[in-house]
Amino acid sequence: MLETKMFDHTLLKPDATREQIKRLCEEAMQYQFACVCVNGFYTSYAAELLKGSDVKVCTVVGFPLGMTPSSVKLAETEAALSDGADEIDMVINVGALKDGEDALVSEEIGALKALCGERVLKVIIETCLLSEEEKIRACRLAKRAGADFVKTSTGFSHGGADARDVALMRSVVGDTMGVKASGGIHTAREAEEMVKAGATRLGTSATLAIVKQS
Repeated sequence: MLETKMFDHTLLKPDATREQIKRLCEEAMQYQFACVCVNGFYTSYAAELLKGSDVKVCTVVGFPLGMTPSSVKLAETEAALSDGADEIDMVINVGALKDGEDALVSEEIGALKALCGERVLKVIIETCLLSEEEKIRACRLAKRAGADFVKTSTGFSHGGADARDVALMRSVVGDTMGVKASGGIHTAREAEEMVKAGATRLGTSATLAIVKQS
């Protein structure tokens, strides 16, 4: 059976309403999920709803493309932390990685982690856009920069989590970092495959259905 504390209960659609975010938080508290994952606009609202509970607030940064300047990602992160975020899921600059600008990618991750301090930073590498060599390099850069997790996907590109990618990411980062599988996980079987491959956190909007299946 899947542990509910493995799940980031997620709602990142651009048309998400306040009522839907409220329901997301209520469900997260009911099932004791690890956190809710929301866009920055709803960080303070989610933090207020979850005050006093064990459920954390996760906010996405540079989402979903990762192509905003580092200064903007830093500003987003600072605002999210100020609004009550416990965890940050940031998207790397995929184009910079492909161009071999490893220093830029690493420095950006490191700067966001320095801002987060003890709070969790997850690094979305968007595996569907990367070659195997690029996936390995992205994971190494995230680890070197001090991130807490590497994460497969935004769920907004042309592909999501794949168990083979999760296994590759785990093999690169070892046991000292978390691996979050996200994007396209809809069933308990898919979730279990990700965990078996090495995922320690699962991001999905189908959380309730998955938990009920397991």
